[in-house]
Amino acid sequence: MVKTGTRGGGLDGYFKITERGSNVRTEVIAGLTTFMTMAYILFLNPLILSGPDRDGVTLAPAAVLTVTALAAGLTTIAMGVFSNYPFAIAAGLGLNAVVAFQLVGGSGLTWPEAMGVIVVEGIVILILVLTKFRQAVMESVPLPLKHSIAVGIGLFIAVIGFVDAGFVTTTTQPNPPLQLGAANELQGWPIGVFLFGLLLTLFLFSRRMKGALLIGIVATTIAAVIVNEAFLDGEAFGGKANYGSIADFPSADNFDLIGNFSFGFFAELGIIAAILAIFTIMLSDFFDTMGTAIGLGREANLLDEEGRLPDIGRVLAVDSGAAALGGAFSASSNTTYIESASGIAEGGRTGLTAVVVGVLFLLSIFFSPLAQIIPFEAAAPALVIVGFLMMTNIRHVPWDDFELAIPAFLTIVVMPFTYSITNGIGASFVSFVFLKLARGKASEVHPMMYIAAAAFVVYFGIFYVRLYLT
Repeated sequence: MVKTGTRGGGLDGYFKITERGSNVRTEVIAGLTTFMTMAYILFLNPLILSGPDRDGVTLAPAAVLTVTALAAGLTTIAMGVFSNYPFAIAAGLGLNAVVAFQLVGGSGLTWPEAMGVIVVEGIVILILVLTKFRQAVMESVPLPLKHSIAVGIGLFIAVIGFVDAGFVTTTTQPNPPLQLGAANELQGWPIGVFLFGLLLTLFLFSRRMKGALLIGIVATTIAAVIVNEAFLDGEAFGGKANYGSIADFPSADNFDLIGNFSFGFFAELGIIAAILAIFTIMLSDFFDTMGTAIGLGREANLLDEEGRLPDIGRVLAVDSGAAALGGAFSASSNTTYIESASGIAEGGRTGLTAVVVGVLFLLSIFFSPLAQIIPFEAAAPALVIVGFLMMTNIRHVPWDDFELAIPAFLTIVVMPFTYSITNGIGASFVSFVFLKLARGKASEVHPMMYIAAAAFVVYFGIFYVRLYLT
């Protein structure tokens, strides 16, 4: 028997499962949990990438689901095998919206041209990784700000959970912009199912039961199925459920989107506008992954004393390649998912967790109706609890040091308020550099932080940059 803290052979030796205090059963459960909290992307991505381009062409939903699952499966397996971290990858929310609503809807690009922007952006980021520039930026960030990034992501994850479940909704009014449920009341069966799942999962988690999040998701999904059939006349629960055939072999046409990208966007937009489009998406992708990796590494207790993730270059290389692959597959930029924290909360500590997630994504190409059964209301409780776990890092922020505490505070609040990890990191970096300069402490700022802060100034002012340069 292999002793805890030592490395065995075979699967255990390759993934360092015992060395990291885990076991195969825990890694598999963690992978199942992560997949179930991410399965929504298989059906949300086709909805977002659904509008007509300037030629009137729309992407077939079945084809988008197929390439979304294929890209996520391949890149997540690569992350597990190459980096040995429990991080899962899929089409990035927000990034797919930029493709659909900004590049196609706003700039008038065709779908292949928009995906070409993503391919170029991914290649540029990969070059920055290979030259170790991206790693240098990450290592220049003060440790308290790294802690605040994890906290901000935790609050962001919790907000995502509440919004996905319909517990928090917009009012369509300027004041207040948000409300409790619909019409400031908790109404309908979906909310009831979410509350059932949240309370059940909280109870299981408080008892420190192994697999609490996974059990909560499965139990809540079963409750959703029962409610759907008994009280909703079999209509789609939460707009997602499908209880038809469990397995369906995809048509060969579903794979036609692979390789359907074009670099014609340079001619369509012009060189300057094209570069600005690439820069905007690249900066978001660049720092989203940085924040996510730090937050997940902190949650998994895998960071070193300086708050750095060992072999971060491997994570960033796979993530950057995934961005380009996502564009090449017409699935939009693929990126590391903060929902990976749900599997980490279940004990996932190695790349085996990621491999399990990747295999499930590949299988979902054939079993998409089964994956579609999991409604938002069933996955949301896990996200809320993961948010709580990541928020506990707030104790590491030195609140009596305003030069660090104020940027940390901005990180924590801007992420959920703007629904963007990148915006939160940008607010932190710019305010940190500003406070140091304003107080005559320029020498205390790492040169890379100046570069990053300057990039974010351009990022936040991109409207004016675009206005005067194009």
